[in-house]
Amino acid sequence: MKNLANTQLLFKLLLVVQAVGLLIYTLYVGSTEGWNFFHVAITNSFALDWNGQFGLDFSCYLLLSGIWIVWRNRYSPKSIAIAIAAMVGGIIVFASYLLYLLQKEHGDIKKVILGDQI
Repeated sequence: MKNLANTQLLFKLLLVVQAVGLLIYTLYVGSTEGWNFFHVAITNSFALDWNGQFGLDFSCYLLLSGIWIVWRNRYSPKSIAIAIAAMVGGIIVFASYLLYLLQKEHGDIKKVILGDQI
């Protein structure tokens, strides 16, 4: 049981580090490069180079995370809003959502993953 608690603590720490780290990184890049992320992302995705490959691959992950959020919550309007926020906000929103779920479900990873599908 202690190993499970340590594992969950490390997972939560990873989520916090990712969300906060990427938030700081995003704020820095936005302030120095401008807030034109969507233009850059779309331009890169159609460039047919490694930047484009990475952008398209990442977009697929974002879409998959959004689909999971909506499925987990049985296609409720609230879940659609959360999914869109996670797809736009990336790990900043998704990690925060997972931390919320871990708290809400008292660390029961089966409930975190399956939600209302149980």
